[in-house]
Amino acid sequence: MESVTPMDDAEAIARSLEGDLSAYEVLVARYSALAHRTAVLFGARDEAEDVVQEAFVKAFRHLASFRRESEFRPWLLRIVANETHNLTRARGRRSELTVRLSATAEVKAPDDPEGAAVATDRRARLLEAVRALPERERRAVLCRYFLQLSEAETAQVLGWPVGTVKSRTHRGLARLREEAGHELG
Repeated sequence: MESVTPMDDAEAIARSLEGDLSAYEVLVARYSALAHRTAVLFGARDEAEDVVQEAFVKAFRHLASFRRESEFRPWLLRIVANETHNLTRARGRRSELTVRLSATAEVKAPDDPEGAAVATDRRARLLEAVRALPERERRAVLCRYFLQLSEAETAQVLGWPVGTVKSRTHRGLARLREEAGHELG
């Protein structure tokens, strides 16, 4: 029996550009969950699936312009972020961040009900504090800590210089720490 090695992004892109749609399906399967989580975190809410579908269509249409020396993941997430921004702007109101527990990370509830209630309350307060951040700081914190992107990937996704990512992340975390201090004090 012959073992099949999984197709890496570079090969999937090259084959997609040659017209192999099954190769593009590999990329879609690999990044759909992350793209969906990004759309939800950036405010797409119930329309996240539509945003992700549109992002993958746009990515396919513009695949020929993708710089092969770059990574596909941050390039795709930037398209998702832009599509989400377009959606929230089209709504005509400031986007509201709706984050489900499944959209962030799986957290096992403690065996004791009191511990579970405390953990749930802490998560809810943290998410509320993140929602209250100014948009640029919120986007930086979401990319770095909820999507676990590097500073360079965050810069690419948001279209900012790395220094801006660092400063916005720092400010956002400082505001969150300050908010946590007020709740404790």
